[in-house]
Amino acid sequence: MIRKKPWNRVNLPVYSISSKSAGNSNMHIITYASQISMQPKRFVCGIYHGTQTLVNVEASGEFVLQLLAENQYRLVDLLGKKSGKTIDKISRLQKRNELAEWNGFHILKNCLAVMQLKVISSFKGGDHRGFLCDVTAFKNINEGKTLSLDTLREHKMIRI
Repeated sequence: MIRKKPWNRVNLPVYSISSKSAGNSNMHIITYASQISMQPKRFVCGIYHGTQTLVNVEASGEFVLQLLAENQYRLVDLLGKKSGKTIDKISRLQKRNELAEWNGFHILKNCLAVMQLKVISSFKGGDHRGFLCDVTAFKNINEGKTLSLDTLREHKMIRI
């Protein structure tokens, strides 16, 4: 018997958002990200209410979406389970030598790829705010397997 709800059966990729506004940089985990148009290349991203990332994105109108590598699953505790409003995630990542710089944003140097996104519009999405974005730049960084929800399930980091 299938016990998972239909939306929990999908093995989504895990991304991180790098955002900045008024000198405050932050990173956050996101799985609600999907390309929605081939021409122009566009994504829809859902950012959880109450996060520093949401504050930054609403203020600046741009961010970097980073496709995480499977071996980066341990970053989920810092980037997804802790608040950028109470801890400096960037400083912690710098101490771990995890960061590089790209187009004025901090990025995870071991991620697979990055895409710079510019917000076109936003909308209410329940406990998330949805953002329709144009891809303004992108870069492939590393080869490797994509971090997915199934990997997080295997490591007992999420229940769904």
